[in-house]
Amino acid sequence: MDQFKQLATFVSVASRGSLSAAAAAEGVAPAIIGRRIDALEERLGVKLLVRTTRKLTLTFEGSAFLEDCQRILNDLQNAEASVSAGGVKASGHLRVTAPAGFGRKHVAPLVPRFIDSHPDVTITLDLSDRVVDLVNEGFDCAIRLGDLPDSSLVSIRLAENRRVVVASPAYLERHGTPRTPDELAHHNCLAFGASANVQRGWSFQQDGRATTIKVGGNMECTDGAVLHAWCLQGYGLAWRSWWEVGQEIASGQLVPVLDRFEAPPIGIHAVFPQRKHLPLRVRLFIDHLKNTYGNPGYWRRDEARPAARSAGIVA
Repeated sequence: MDQFKQLATFVSVASRGSLSAAAAAEGVAPAIIGRRIDALEERLGVKLLVRTTRKLTLTFEGSAFLEDCQRILNDLQNAEASVSAGGVKASGHLRVTAPAGFGRKHVAPLVPRFIDSHPDVTITLDLSDRVVDLVNEGFDCAIRLGDLPDSSLVSIRLAENRRVVVASPAYLERHGTPRTPDELAHHNCLAFGASANVQRGWSFQQDGRATTIKVGGNMECTDGAVLHAWCLQGYGLAWRSWWEVGQEIASGQLVPVLDRFEAPPIGIHAVFPQRKHLPLRVRLFIDHLKNTYGNPGYWRRDEARPAARSAGIVA
């Protein structure tokens, strides 16, 4: 029992970042937490944590040991839950990361509903456009858009994301509607500024082949939300994800163009470390996202694009 207590304390300290935070969560003095960590390190014969007055960091051995401890404790929780009188019950802390824009709009609003259904689970949601190292940074799950590089991570496809060219009715009234991707050369395109001298193109499907069209205009930005706002204000055409502009298309604030040249959709994935047994809270959270995204009404496409329904496109 003492060994399991030491493991649980180590995981708590590592996940919360300090002895005092772990002590507060358990309702004991920080000195008790410190003694448990000291006893664990003495028993193992290795240093797991480097503690200073300002900071606590994991050693190399500590990082490797942490994942094993989390798996052991999760397996124990799941085993107990599966035979308890109340049936299977998710608990513990869940760390999730997602792209900032998508996360704000389509992950964060779903977290309270998940917590309402699973009150013994706590969640940290990290919104960042950088690619997070799940294992080394201690995340349980990442939501990622687009093609996934080969890795030791496991992925589940949650939905599909289409990219569409959109403009406000006012812009199209002033400048006309492009009929082919080549006609974009004559329009003001609000493009994502990749760098000072490199501009990423917009992807289309022409004659059965994928093609990339270089576009230009008098304004570009490295923030997709800004491009979205400029487009709504009538300053030009934008190539945006359906998850971002679907509601404005449904309401008529934006109009999709070049639909017949639309590139194939990309995936919205849940990604997690390779484990023999995925913690119950992670499985249930992924199911929560998948069931929500799998509802066509969630994306408002029933109103906006009747053709998509017959094609069986989710998003």
